[in-house]
Amino acid sequence: MPRSRYRILSTEHPYFMTCTVNGWLPVFTRMETVMILINSWRFLQETSDFRLYGYVILENHIHFIAASETLARDIQRFKSWTGKEILNHLQSAKATKLLVLLKHMKRSYKRKSVYQLWEEGMHPQLMETESVMRQKLEYIHQNPVKRGYVDVPEHWCYSSARNYAGIKGLIDIVRDW
Repeated sequence: MPRSRYRILSTEHPYFMTCTVNGWLPVFTRMETVMILINSWRFLQETSDFRLYGYVILENHIHFIAASETLARDIQRFKSWTGKEILNHLQSAKATKLLVLLKHMKRSYKRKSVYQLWEEGMHPQLMETESVMRQKLEYIHQNPVKRGYVDVPEHWCYSSARNYAGIKGLIDIVRDW
């Protein structure tokens, strides 16, 4: 039986998803860890029909809107690969405090790993209408503004707001929906 946290019922429409770092720890404060996320999305774009419509990367969680014929599998691959790569990076960067916390917060039944980067779940929300898509994109893009990091959404370089404003972003997105 599939895990409920990866239950995608329709492949016709995109989904809004949130992935949170275990314990809300600030892992995405350096370009190196952010690029692991971007490179994973880029890999999915190149090797499957994965379509990224919008995203924002904050220090401890990400929001994104995506679609594909195999979205549940793509998200599982994304979280698995990025988790391993980010943990490898943290180990090589000797980020001892973060690693100790990620080890401490690991679920006890996860016996094959020492650390757990991602919280379980992603709460996918189906985006069936244009108005819901606009609402979620606005929410995603306003996140850094509401936190006081930038004055306007397109100034946050870790966001698709730049793409929608006609500025080159870190990754190509699908703007036709």
